[in-house]
Amino acid sequence: MKPKIDKRLLPMKAHYFLYNAGTAPVVPYMPVYARQLGFSSVVVGTIYTILPVVGLLAKPLFGLIADRFRQQKRLFLIFQILTAIAFFAILFIPSIPKSTSMAFHCNNGITDLRYIPENSDLDTCIESSLESRYKNQTVSCNLNCGAKSWMWQTICDNWGVYDNCNDVKDKTKFQFSIELRPDHMEIKKNGIYFIIKNGIMNGRNTTMYCPHLNNTTPYFKTDCDIKCNDQYIMDVLTESKIQNNDAVGLYQFWLFFMFLIISWAAMAVVVSVGDAICFEMLGDRPHLYGNQRLWGAAGWGVISLFSGYLVDLFSGESYFKDYTVVFYMTLIMIAMDVFVSLRLEHNQTKFSTNIAKDLGKIFLSIRVVVFFVWCILVGLCTALIWNFLFWHLEDLSDMEGNCDSQNWMKTLQGIAMAIQCFGGEIPFFFLSGWILKKIGHINAMTLVLAAFGVRFILYSLLANPWFVLPIELFNGLTFGIFYATMTSYASIVAPPGTEATLQGLVGAIFEGIGVSTGSFIGGLLFRDIGGSKTFRMFGICALCAALIHASFYIILERCGKNKGLRPNYLPPTDAIHMLDDEDMNFRS
Repeated sequence: MKPKIDKRLLPMKAHYFLYNAGTAPVVPYMPVYARQLGFSSVVVGTIYTILPVVGLLAKPLFGLIADRFRQQKRLFLIFQILTAIAFFAILFIPSIPKSTSMAFHCNNGITDLRYIPENSDLDTCIESSLESRYKNQTVSCNLNCGAKSWMWQTICDNWGVYDNCNDVKDKTKFQFSIELRPDHMEIKKNGIYFIIKNGIMNGRNTTMYCPHLNNTTPYFKTDCDIKCNDQYIMDVLTESKIQNNDAVGLYQFWLFFMFLIISWAAMAVVVSVGDAICFEMLGDRPHLYGNQRLWGAAGWGVISLFSGYLVDLFSGESYFKDYTVVFYMTLIMIAMDVFVSLRLEHNQTKFSTNIAKDLGKIFLSIRVVVFFVWCILVGLCTALIWNFLFWHLEDLSDMEGNCDSQNWMKTLQGIAMAIQCFGGEIPFFFLSGWILKKIGHINAMTLVLAAFGVRFILYSLLANPWFVLPIELFNGLTFGIFYATMTSYASIVAPPGTEATLQGLVGAIFEGIGVSTGSFIGGLLFRDIGGSKTFRMFGICALCAALIHASFYIILERCGKNKGLRPNYLPPTDAIHMLDDEDMNFRS
């Protein structure tokens, strides 16, 4: 007997696949793309602390509009289009002004050029990268350096490039050209030192010699602008000179920030309203939600697997990564999603005459309040994975001294995301209805917190970044079961006509409070104690939270105060009756 296929739900499955496939190429790489544009980690961290707050406002606001004016499908389509346009527009934002400046030091017969980055950390693998790229080759560079009057005397006396020093002593600049050799380079803690001996100045070959520094001889040091005939080394020696506080004065910052806000708000609305549409189409079968949502995990996993590889492939041997291909992937996938979503057979039949009153009723339920707290705790944990897992992997690679990792790190990250989806999310989304019926929503919430604890402690024990791959199977519990539990529980307790509003509110609490706070705390801890200790601390806290959550319900049950707190799965009508009963108890 052939399995019966509900053709009415096929466009919903296709939406989840295509929309997640559309956001997967850009969302994970947006922080590192921002860094490549020239924004510091402080600026990027600040932006990503604000973005979840945008979701906090957008989800309930537009969910309310969708419910009040019965415009779920129209808003659903509009914000899909906004997502694609906003992300694609980011591709055309130019990098912020950068400077290629080096310090020229000359004393006691030793002359060198020093690149000391001010606003970014030095890549510890630069030396290996340059040596393997250039070997015995040289790179021709022209320098334009500042000059003080006393420097001309040293140049005239020792370099032999001017016959009459009086002709140049009033100049404030001097120019010369050199041949940089990677085998004459030294990497120190604070920067790169290129040892130079000879150059060409005023059309003459010269040995750049400065006498020994003594009490009467100033130290010959000046800043130089450098321009070389090789783009790779120019990229290496280029950094943003914009201070964090000055970034807000740049139009590039405001364009990037504006498009991210639009895309983040649009994604928030599409997710929350889309879930509300899905549950309304499922009717009295909310346990089948996971069977629909797993297609989103499949879309994310398929594209994640290829997007990281394609970025590495199209970047070639360039120092900076070329992300162009992923922006086009996003545009194409979401355009296909809009076309498919137009075929959704959805008519919004449920309607609430007083949304505020109906929603206010659920806040009288202890179990719903605890559910909101649980969403915040999971948001705190999720933020650490979303924003800092890849960072942690790159740090581990640096600590190993593995300088080849730049060639395969994006591929590893893509494989990790694919395992998260295919090995974790898809199986658990598929089984989520059965799991929730077997253990109940309450026990599932405890299980999610415990899984986060184990996952984080395993991260803290990592030494080789490739060993992260089996750990990513935990994503089935920490996201697959979590998301199915969160959305189905919200659908169950939502009074009729408030489904999109409550889905938006729950999503806003999870992301706007939990993820935002977790991003801020995680950033501070990563800076102060490092990735391994941060994951260990979060892991211990997650296990404690799981224990407290389980103990809380055990105590309530034993005290006889848990009327309506049964951990089993409930159909929507029973759940609403439970809320009505609790409401009466609070009033009496």
